[in-house]
This record gives sequence, C-alpha cells and structure tokens, in this order.
Amino acid sequence: MDLGISGRKAIVNGGSAGMGKGSAKALAREGVDLWLVARGEDRLRAAAHEIAEETGATVTPVVADHSTAEGRARVLAACPEPDILVMTCAPPVQTEDYRDISAEDWHHTMDTTLVSPVEMMKATIDGMVARRFGRIVNIATGAAKHPAEIRLLSGAPRAALVNYTVAVSKRVAKYNVILNNLLPGMFHTATIHDRMTERARQNGTSYDEEVMKFVEAWRIPAGRFGDPDDLGAFCALLCSRHASFMVGQSLVMDGGLINSTF
Repeated sequence: MDLGISGRKAIVNGGSAGMGKGSAKALAREGVDLWLVARGEDRLRAAAHEIAEETGATVTPVVADHSTAEGRARVLAACPEPDILVMTCAPPVQTEDYRDISAEDWHHTMDTTLVSPVEMMKATIDGMVARRFGRIVNIATGAAKHPAEIRLLSGAPRAALVNYTVAVSKRVAKYNVILNNLLPGMFHTATIHDRMTERARQNGTSYDEEVMKFVEAWRIPAGRFGDPDDLGAFCALLCSRHASFMVGQSLVMDGGLINSTF
C-alpha cells in the first residue's frame, strides 16, 4: 500500500530506540526523509545508520534534548519545515506511592512529556498550514486514558497533551494538517528491557519470566508485550495521505488491556 508520503520531511523526536525508532523505520520505508532526534549520540547515530542501510532513506541524526528550548531550537534549525512530526520519549519512572512524587519530579516530567511536544507543535503547525499538508503524531501512553498510580508521572501529563492535541486538531484539519495520538501499553522497548532485566537480576529469574509475570498480573489479553515495529506501522499510516479524515483521535494499542465500547 502506497501511503503517499514519499519525499516528505519528518522529525522524529525520541527516534533512536523503541517506538520512536519503529516509527522512523516505517516512515523511511515509505521514502520519507528523516531527522532523527535523541540525546544519546552513540545510540542515535547507530539507529540512523541502521535505518538508512535497511531502507535507503536519507536519515540525519540530530543530537538534542527536546525537553529544553535550546534542544528544540537545534532540531528546528536542522529541519525548519517538516511535513511530519512524531513525538515520543523514554517513559518517566514508575511510582509505587503518589506521595513519593516531588514537585521537581513533576517539573522534569512536564518539560519532557507536555511542554516539549506542545512547543514543537506550535513551532511547526503554521508552516504545515501554509503548505496545506501536515501530520503530527504524539506517541503518548495508555495511562493517559486508564489512570494507574504506578504510571502517574506518565499518564497525567500525557492526558493533558492528548487534550491539547485534540483541541488544536479541530482548528487546523481544514488545511490538511492532521493531529492524532497513539496510546501504547507495554512494548519491548529499551527502557522496558532495562527494567525487566533488573527485576530478573533481583529475583533470580529471566527477562521473559518477568514479562510474563507482568502480563499475568495486569491481565493483558494478548498475553504478551507489543512489538515497536507494529506500532510504527500504525504511526506511518496516521502520517499518510490516507489519514486526512482521521482528526484528533487517540488510538489505544495495549493488547486489549483497556476495555471500552468506544
């Protein structure tokens, strides 16, 4: 299926691993020119090289912390007129007790998961409107829709991000600038690998055993964690020309954990 975005320019913030990398690969396969953004230079350059080798796409690594104004300026200097903007980041730490979350924790998390994508959208939407094409996808979290104490630092700020994105989407859709959200559950990302590996070390088990313990405890109907490349494929579809009538939606991808009729 031709997604109709060959030759478009995309910024993928948080694109060196996990769901960001999966989305970047899916866009690259469609002939999109990529500006891949992350803080860690070694992993970023390795991901950019891998994607370019695998797909033949043009991939430019941009080492920057998009949670800061300086980092966002560096990204936009590298690609000032993106047609596509994909935003994600490593998930905040899990919290066992809401009383343990400090004001500093909130400020740090808000800078990364709310302020950064809001400012990036503000900086790029007007250009998309002028060119009469734009696609923005925020890879947020299922916790934005399904609150849990363990995911407070992730769910609460991203619930605000989803609200903001949907509100803005209604204003710009008539210009073929389409904003949507993906709300993932548990996926095999680098962060999750590190967390589960540490649990396995502490418990004398294996990564796979810790994953299955989580699946059973949370009753994930699919019986497993997700593949970042699968989410990336959906992200690419939301960035395609075929997504022009899908406005301000928040698509949950969590293996069936969140159940509702609509």
